[in-house]
Amino acid sequence: MADVIAREEPGARIADPLLRAPILPTLLRLTLPNLAAMLVIAAVAIAETIYVGILGTVELAAIALVFPMVMLMQMLSAGAMGGGVSSAISRALGSGDEARAAALALHALAIGAAAGLGFSLLFLGFGEVIFRTMGGSGAVLDKALVYAGVALTGAIAIWLVNTLASIVRGTGNMQVPSLALLVASALQIALGGSLGLGLGPIPRFGLAGVAAGLVIGSTLGAAALLWFLVSGRARITLRLRGVTLRREMFLDILRVGALASFSPLQTVLTVLILTKLVATFGTEALAGYGIGARLEFLLVPIAFAVGVACVPMVGMAIGARDVARARRAAWTGAGLAACALGLIGLLVAIVPAAWSGLFTRDPAVLAAADLYLRLAGPAFAFVGLGLVLYFSSQGAGKVLGPVLAGTVRLILVAAGGWILAVIAAPAWTLFALVAVSMVAYGLATAGAVHLAPWGPASPRRV
Repeated sequence: MADVIAREEPGARIADPLLRAPILPTLLRLTLPNLAAMLVIAAVAIAETIYVGILGTVELAAIALVFPMVMLMQMLSAGAMGGGVSSAISRALGSGDEARAAALALHALAIGAAAGLGFSLLFLGFGEVIFRTMGGSGAVLDKALVYAGVALTGAIAIWLVNTLASIVRGTGNMQVPSLALLVASALQIALGGSLGLGLGPIPRFGLAGVAAGLVIGSTLGAAALLWFLVSGRARITLRLRGVTLRREMFLDILRVGALASFSPLQTVLTVLILTKLVATFGTEALAGYGIGARLEFLLVPIAFAVGVACVPMVGMAIGARDVARARRAAWTGAGLAACALGLIGLLVAIVPAAWSGLFTRDPAVLAAADLYLRLAGPAFAFVGLGLVLYFSSQGAGKVLGPVLAGTVRLILVAAGGWILAVIAAPAWTLFALVAVSMVAYGLATAGAVHLAPWGPASPRRV
């Protein structure tokens, strides 16, 4: 990591790469490190499932109960509030105000610490109630509380590592945060497996050990990023003293990040509604839907990698008053993600068994999974389109439209699913509704971005 860190000179000047370089090559250069980090994070989820499975079925059920809450926290800290952080810093740098960008970094750190502490207090006080509401009981609930007692009460580490990564991304540096997250993920796999299973001389701590791997990896990743920012090696230097906290700077971050936080909340609620609706069609339909939805989960990191690369490109262009370049960057990123996810979706729609056959040989489950992929696969492109435009809108500081597009999808799924349930429609109609909701989300987001004013029409040449 030191080799990568050493390349960035203290006080490096901004403008050239992100404000002048060709958009597509620059976007690809920024995307690749993010993609590598996201793929490793996906590998962590797979590895964790494997060694929790070794612990037992009850442990698997328990971690499935906690997983949505951990994912929600990751989405809020890295995507929603993280986008607000990167947006504010990149806009300040685009306007040439490095002092403001450095001050915003300290305000972002304060927000991340407060949010992490808030999550910890929430689950310390109401964890059992939350997991009971989600259906947990008996031994499964007890094990879930063991895992959450470490992972979610150590939430401040997760919030800090994602906040610090977002600060660095806001300067246009994707390599350092990606490397820090790669190292943190590798440590999580090694420590979680060792502490959870009790490898060698290490005692077997079970789910508490698995959760400790997450917290320790995040803590060490946060420490590395904090050192990078305070050491003077980044474009901006994070000063922990001598900076007066100002309401205006908190609002600059929160007006984007807080509003953007409704998007992951809507996403999780949409998934919960769909899962409940599909469950009414039987175990085979639910298992088939789960196989298809797992592919969507693995594709989201591709859109995320492109999206977080768009945030500083759009933000710096907005700060430099070059709205035309900001929009070109947004649409280029959206097109890139739509093509990537759309190609994969089209392939699995044509040959669904190439994916579903990896997980089951049960004919009924395969039939349900293949049906889902044939109907929903072609719509994956619209998910990529919408997600990247959502991140680009964060860069522009205009996120209301994309958030409302997520609301459109949620309402469509909830209302349409209720109607289908009332008329006892077959399972394929619900899968078709999922596809329609994806298309609606992508088109609504695109329309919102097209109509939203991002700034003055005349760019300032840099």
